[in-house]
Amino acid sequence: MNNVKKTDKNSNVYLIIKGFIIALIISVVSIYIFACVLVNTSVQENTIKPVIITITGISILIGSSISCLQIKKNGILNGICVGALYILSLYILSSIAFCGFGFNINSIIVIIVGIVLGAIGGIIGVNIRK
Repeated sequence: MNNVKKTDKNSNVYLIIKGFIIALIISVVSIYIFACVLVNTSVQENTIKPVIITITGISILIGSSISCLQIKKNGILNGICVGALYILSLYILSSIAFCGFGFNINSIIVIIVGIVLGAIGGIIGVNIRK
């Protein structure tokens, strides 16, 4: 019985990391595409923040949905974990890269979007029938 619980917990951790990596890959590719569009067209620079928040949210939604496809319950919790891991790593990397860590309204919006869309993605992933 204990082996089943340990395997289930390890499986959930694996799925959360898998969802995080998928979300990260989607974000990197999408941001690269947006950067190419931004450089090669006359798109205004004031669109950067909303587009980055949208890309982040959609990436977390897709990553948490995919991570929760193989589980039968706790989709909200697993989705929130994917979103929180993504946001946490984003802020750790940005604080290392920019030598500082500060909260502003955009940071709070990204945190809320990440957690809420992670939960929604977890619900979607659990409820998709194969």
